[in-house]
Amino acid sequence: MINPKASKQPKPNTFVDPKRSSGKMAIMPDTIHSQEMIRARAYELYESRGREPGQEEQDWFRAEHEILNQV
Repeated sequence: MINPKASKQPKPNTFVDPKRSSGKMAIMPDTIHSQEMIRARAYELYESRGREPGQEEQDWFRAEHEILNQV
């Protein structure tokens, strides 16, 4: 029998104090601006395919990759 108390569960809402962290921190892009750019690029990809339905998810992933990996 598995003891539910014995299994480790991640602590929800864990706060990391930036003053005490190792200095390595992921920087989140401006989320709203990024989402708007991704949406616009995904629509461009959709239009470039002749507006054929069925590949919206691939368009979104490609747009997300292009926008978030810009240097």
